Amino acid sequence: MTNLKSKVIAHKTSNRPNEVYCRLCLERRMLGLVGGSDFNIVLGRLQRYVLKSSATRLTNSTHNFQRAQLSSQTTLYRHNTSTHKTGPLTHPQQTFWRSSCPLSLPLITQRALLSHGSNTSTAKIKLRTRLAVTLLFGGSILSAWWYMHNEKEQEHRRQRIEQLKQVAVGQGDFSLLDHRGHRRTKKDFLGSWVLLYFGFTHCPDICPDELDKLSAVVATLDKDPSLPAVQPLFVTVDPERDDVASLEKYVKDFHPRLIGLTGTPEEVKMAGKDFRVYASPGPKDDDGDYIVDHTILIYLVSPDGLFLDYYNRMKNDVQIAESIRNHMKNYVKLPN
Repeated sequence: MTNLKSKVIAHKTSNRPNEVYCRLCLERRMLGLVGGSDFNIVLGRLQRYVLKSSATRLTNSTHNFQRAQLSSQTTLYRHNTSTHKTGPLTHPQQTFWRSSCPLSLPLITQRALLSHGSNTSTAKIKLRTRLAVTLLFGGSILSAWWYMHNEKEQEHRRQRIEQLKQVAVGQGDFSLLDHRGHRRTKKDFLGSWVLLYFGFTHCPDICPDELDKLSAVVATLDKDPSLPAVQPLFVTVDPERDDVASLEKYVKDFHPRLIGLTGTPEEVKMAGKDFRVYASPGPKDDDGDYIVDHTILIYLVSPDGLFLDYYNRMKNDVQIAESIRNHMKNYVKLPN
């Protein structure tokens, strides 16, 4: 009996109850050696131990399962690494695992990474598609606008040319002598831009000022190599005093390309009438000198021989040069 009691006391103080201890407690309970309170304490310790042991076994089972799964993945990776030269991987996701995913990641994390990579690729494809559609749509609109704008400009130029053809200015021909004595006609200047001014050599101030302005316009346009050369012409309205010699001396004071034109009174009158130029000699003074009242305009003639524009005394050389530059840029050659 002493032996049994010492065994019970030893097991009672132990942290790990077992089957022998429980059996001894039951025996003592049956013999009346263990009180009710002691038996309840032992039974409680036994229940707590059973619960703790169950939790420990569950945790160990989970860890063992994960280690087994990781081991199988490692084996598969090594197999594919050693045999990738002879054939492709058997699963599409294995390529992604071998190149970018650590082997130590859990299965759920690996699946999440795969899903994230797939979503990112899809988003990039959608963004590129939207950009391509936007660029295509915008380019189509811009091309359509550009085409309509050019068509409108061409139509406007055609209408302008038709209007100029109907205007009875500069439509005729002329035949005059230049300041070197050579016969010149309108056909000699076809293909060139022409600035034309009507005046007379005895003009005290207005004609020299206008010819200086005309010369400045030609010099300004000559500075732009992309523009064609402009031919300046000076036609006298006083043929009785402005002969070839007088014109040759007079034109030397202005632009070097300036050509002076004169002729008989009838020839000069026909040339002025073609451009609707008014010219009327005034009364003579005691010295026989007189002033000619005439139209003060600078005419612009296109390479087709059509009158395009005119500039009065209110226009300066900069404004005239800019206007001529615009005419040159918008010029459309007439069909033969």
